Amino acid sequence: MVKITRQEVEYVAHLARLDFTDDEKNRFTAQLNDILMYMDVLNAVDTTGVEPMTHAIARTNAFREDIVCESLETEAALANAPERQGPYFRVPKVID
Repeated sequence: MVKITRQEVEYVAHLARLDFTDDEKNRFTAQLNDILMYMDVLNAVDTTGVEPMTHAIARTNAFREDIVCESLETEAALANAPERQGPYFRVPKVID
């Protein structure tokens, strides 16, 4: 069963402004078709009673507690700066 045609792959490549060889178009068509066929297999799985989730594994917050502490002194922060201008880092201009 064909889920995606070579013409559809060429159309999407054209929209994305991608230029593929004939061999690449054939390979991408086969790969995308396999992916879409597998999606049919996944859609056939009975998920009744399965709670929706955002990750396949349990995730916990990896952030530490926000604790107020002393800030780095200006001189210590600027100690390794290649250039400085007063109490600030001096960087090259990036906008003309």
